[in-house]
Amino acid sequence: MTPTVAPHTLEPTFNGLGIAPNILDILGKLNFVVPTPIQHRAIPPGVAGKDVVGVAQTGTGKTLAFGIPLLQRLAGAGGRGLILVPTRELALQVDETLAKIARPLGIRSAVFIGGASMGAQISALRRDPHVVIATPGRLLDHLAQKTIRLDKVEVLVLDEADRMLDMGFWPQVKKIIAAAPKERQTMLFSATLSPDIMQLATAHMKLPLRIEVAPAGTTVEKVSQEFFVVRKEEKTRLLEKILSDYAGSTLVFSRTKHGAKKVMRTVAAMGHTAAEIHGNRSLSQRKEALEGFKNGRYRVLVATDIASRGIDVKGIELVVNYDLPMDSSDYVHRIGRTARAGAKGHAISFAEPHQKRDIRDIERLIRKTVPISTLPALPPARATPTSTYNDDRPRRFSRPQQRGFTPRGRSSFGSRPRRQSPSRGPRRFSR
Repeated sequence: MTPTVAPHTLEPTFNGLGIAPNILDILGKLNFVVPTPIQHRAIPPGVAGKDVVGVAQTGTGKTLAFGIPLLQRLAGAGGRGLILVPTRELALQVDETLAKIARPLGIRSAVFIGGASMGAQISALRRDPHVVIATPGRLLDHLAQKTIRLDKVEVLVLDEADRMLDMGFWPQVKKIIAAAPKERQTMLFSATLSPDIMQLATAHMKLPLRIEVAPAGTTVEKVSQEFFVVRKEEKTRLLEKILSDYAGSTLVFSRTKHGAKKVMRTVAAMGHTAAEIHGNRSLSQRKEALEGFKNGRYRVLVATDIASRGIDVKGIELVVNYDLPMDSSDYVHRIGRTARAGAKGHAISFAEPHQKRDIRDIERLIRKTVPISTLPALPPARATPTSTYNDDRPRRFSRPQQRGFTPRGRSSFGSRPRRQSPSRGPRRFSR
């Protein structure tokens, strides 16, 4: 007699979640077999058209948790979908993930983010996309210029809602919600759930179903963590030691833009291929850095918190917090860049001697004690890398200069500097 297996011991699959057969076929071809907990619990009510508030830690597959119900509804009944995200990187990441399913279904998407050409985005609108993925500021620009209307939006997704709140986007988000139809499906996903977010959900959603698969502050299960207490002047040497001990791809977080630039130059001087992502980099530079990190052209990516939720790269072996984050909750999002989708990873954080209280705040948030490791023998100090000019020092001008004007007040746009007449000799200055 063939033994039977109890149903509760079977590993869950995407079958039985209400997903249409053609989308199940696409998921199978992509080798998406086992849904993550947030996907397993959020997809059925999402497919049923219910409003959903999903809470799950970073790296747990929230994009497909709202993406599959969104694409299934658009493929079957038409209409339009709108996804709001806090950062440019996350917008591109969401678009890349959804495109794997959307393209076989004939569903077109467009990304509206700052730093990209408004003209190109208007051209994309003329192609009548089914899904718009946007940051709040750029979408409001289009609404102000009347290049887009939201009256046909049937599904509204607020992704990383807590981050949009932290970044001050809440007034913009409320304006966008007011411009969308009241009769719509709304799905809100976040790594944490604050009273402000619940207030928005209560005011703008219809009896939302709350799905919480991990308490706020829960770290990814398979990421190991350790701290080093190190003096500021020794952090560079400790980073050099760690990069020699770990051979895999490494994501290094700095607290400031100028600090990220300095760390990237230092890592490059150590002989490692490195790139940087922060607010002073253009969109094309940020895309090139992230793509190079994904395909292995750069072993080390140095970033500020702008990238803590916008990097979805498989196989990141190590995350280094060169600087502790200003907000303890950002620690969870930073280290969530490794150990994604069930893989293993490691996180190392540098704390200066006066930051022991910050360590306790992080441990209180994540509800566990992180070991403080003994400082290893450090390599000898090396010369600080230099360049032709120092970007990190403030520029000084001999007189005030206004944007768009030369010191004499003439417009500098499209003009070439006046050449000195040959008949006049060089200017002479008395000493």
